[in-house]
Amino acid sequence: MPPAYWTWLGGTTLSLLGVQAMAFAMAWTAAGQGGRFAALVLSAIVAPRVLLLLVGGAVADRFGPWIVLVLSDAAMIVVMAALAVAVWSPADPGLPLLLTALAIGIVDAFYLPSTGAMPRRLVPADGLARAMSARHLAGQLALFAGPAAGGLFLAGLGLAGVALANAATFAVLLAVLVALRPYAARAGSDGGPEPARSVGRAALDGLRVAAAHPVLRPTLLLVGVAAGFLLPVTGLLVPLLARERSWPPQVAGVVVAALALGTAGVAVLVLLRGALADPGRVAAVSLLVAAGGVAALAAAGSPVGAVVAGAVVGLGSGGFATHVGPLVLAATPATHLSRVQAVLVLVQNLPLVLTTNAFGVFVETTRTASVLYACAGVLATAALAALTPSRRQDP
Repeated sequence: MPPAYWTWLGGTTLSLLGVQAMAFAMAWTAAGQGGRFAALVLSAIVAPRVLLLLVGGAVADRFGPWIVLVLSDAAMIVVMAALAVAVWSPADPGLPLLLTALAIGIVDAFYLPSTGAMPRRLVPADGLARAMSARHLAGQLALFAGPAAGGLFLAGLGLAGVALANAATFAVLLAVLVALRPYAARAGSDGGPEPARSVGRAALDGLRVAAAHPVLRPTLLLVGVAAGFLLPVTGLLVPLLARERSWPPQVAGVVVAALALGTAGVAVLVLLRGALADPGRVAAVSLLVAAGGVAALAAAGSPVGAVVAGAVVGLGSGGFATHVGPLVLAATPATHLSRVQAVLVLVQNLPLVLTTNAFGVFVETTRTASVLYACAGVLATAALAALTPSRRQDP
């Protein structure tokens, strides 16, 4: 892969560590104001992000993801510095937290589609799978180390210190982006100009392209199913299953760790060896493997069985993620890279929000294993449907 990609990924990984540390620090501080306020802060991030994602993708496709990333990073430096100043005194941090959450959500709506398009602009098509695997590993590293770093900084320096540290990571990424401008500009010159149109129409055009494209449409539908019925397994259903079966919290932690290890193992393998041919079929088969792991998790009668099942879920999840991401990027028209990435983020987030809340209600009236079996059934059905020749399209 080109050195420019590794440089960008290094800066992005550092920034992700700062973001995860800040997310933990904000969540911890907001929780001190009560559960309702903590939920309000989270909603203040998610709501503008979801509402403005398509607009953010359209703006990035019109002006280029590089300039959007630069402006987003600069905005986050200002937001973090303002938060640090606001919470430096012992005054109530409630209002600064809420305003910061809103600002983060707005910036995210523009940042996420742009950063999602960067691998396609920095890496040749035959290196996309390795590039996406490396990015996936970087994200896992940030998820693992970021909250711990946030806890340490929060205990030693307070919320203001965490905010300033996060601002510093964005400053480093900003410097990296400025250094990479020639590469990003040269890579973004393909695809030809688009007809002039309003930002609103351009944003909706991303939905139109995703819905009409013979590869993107079924792939994004499969991503939506995975987001709604596979992602809640780790964060919600594994802890609930452990409590229901009177397993200690360490067991739930080991199950989640086994899942993460399986996912990371596949990502490392793809990074070193490259992706398999026919990524659409591999993604569907991987989702079927994950479905089997979810069913085995529901049936597990011992912690050991649950850990093994978690590892199987991780292997399937890793195979799905490392093949479906490059497939979406490779199939997307060059003129719509950021807009389709915005649609991808929506497809990942909306089903997750809906099913997570629904599963929380269902678990109160039935066994967690029943919900896991239902998830496995939906995942298997979607995977088998994707493998049906009449429903498959090759990029």
